[in-house]
Amino acid sequence: MQEDYQSREEEQNLIKKFEELLKNKQHHFFDSSDFETIIQHYFENMQIGKALKACQMALGQFPFNLEISLLKAQCLVSKQLHDEAIKAIEAAEYVHPNDIELLTFKAHILSMTEQYEEAVEILKGTLDGSEDKAEVFYNIGLTYQTNGAFKDAIAYYKQAIETDLNHENALYELAYCLDITGQLEDSIAYYNAFIDKDPYSAYAWYNMGIVFNKLERFDEAVQAYEYALVIDETFSSAWFNLGNSFMNLEKYQQALEAYKNTLSNEGPSSEVFCFIGAAYEKMEQYDYGIKYYRKATKIDQYYEDAWYGIGCCLSAQEKYYEAIHFLNKALKLDPENPGFWMSVGTAEYHIGNITSALEAYQEAAILDPLNHEIWLDWSYVYFEQKELNDAIRLIERGLEEVPDHAEMTYRMVVYQISAGHYREAFNYLENALVLDFEKHEILFEFFPKLETQKALFKIIDQYRSKK
Repeated sequence: MQEDYQSREEEQNLIKKFEELLKNKQHHFFDSSDFETIIQHYFENMQIGKALKACQMALGQFPFNLEISLLKAQCLVSKQLHDEAIKAIEAAEYVHPNDIELLTFKAHILSMTEQYEEAVEILKGTLDGSEDKAEVFYNIGLTYQTNGAFKDAIAYYKQAIETDLNHENALYELAYCLDITGQLEDSIAYYNAFIDKDPYSAYAWYNMGIVFNKLERFDEAVQAYEYALVIDETFSSAWFNLGNSFMNLEKYQQALEAYKNTLSNEGPSSEVFCFIGAAYEKMEQYDYGIKYYRKATKIDQYYEDAWYGIGCCLSAQEKYYEAIHFLNKALKLDPENPGFWMSVGTAEYHIGNITSALEAYQEAAILDPLNHEIWLDWSYVYFEQKELNDAIRLIERGLEEVPDHAEMTYRMVVYQISAGHYREAFNYLENALVLDFEKHEILFEFFPKLETQKALFKIIDQYRSKK
């Protein structure tokens, strides 16, 4: 801790001295490591103009310094001055013609400007001189992937893994490309072959888990992550993904334990706190959920999912006034999220703000018209207000977006019966029974009177006998 404090103090003194020189237009000799510290400071704080001034002064004193040349190129790239960044790299190449780091960064810039073939050629040219060939193969794969050439990317990621079985990034990106190209199922044999070669590769088991997770084979994903953790119990990403698989299996207590092990191994993070909050929310332990969502917002006040989680927990406790405050905080951070609008609509409805509820549902439907739940909830507000024609109109619109949706068709039956449109109701009921016979019980939730239930059951029973 004392060393960190001294380091920060020394850095601040350097920055202060440098800014005094700029202000007074003086000259002073810094050694190259001091310049690197100054440039990094400005770069990390997004003060790119000052960083470039420091680069210019540094290269005046150390024109052949490779690290400063790279820092200058990085600063120019951050300002999207790609041509100037390439010139800075090429100037350094005269002195360091075969430097791998320099050539790799040049290829990166070319890839950013969609000059993919040139980037790949440069990277291939570094293979013979590189001590880390797996990293070169990985970078070639990444360039192809950026260009949308997924099959070529897959070939090079495989070469990277064959060179280094534990190349975590290559294993991860390979799984992504296989998913995009629909080859995930076939890739299981490929990963098994690597595990046979090195059964103690935690990364191989971990990525096998990712593949199973993408295939929604969550039990097998859990097993793969657990093997990775037997090999390396400090593997925080494996703990985190194990938690996600348990969440998908609705095993929330196990998910909670996995997330807490993630915290133990990588320290606090807003994401992990948020997922712990979600696990508690699923277990209906809402106060604990709120506690961990709040922890997430203290680390990252712009983490919209954490604010949303607090709102959802409060809604579940029927504290709708409080919930709206937090749901709106989430909405300000992500106004294009239909789920957030939908939750705001539900909370507004429960406190009697009907106009605000209808507006929120409308926004949700604009953003995600294929979500049937939005149409059901939105129309239900009108139904509760006895505005049956509006409720019917909304379900008609919903069925235009999601044709032949059983639950919406049954809801239309409810609204048509309630409006006294029995012929239309019967037509929709026939369609609904064809779409999903078992869902007919939805109707009885809306018609508690025994007489109505008997009439409906008679029609449904006639349909059953025809089948």
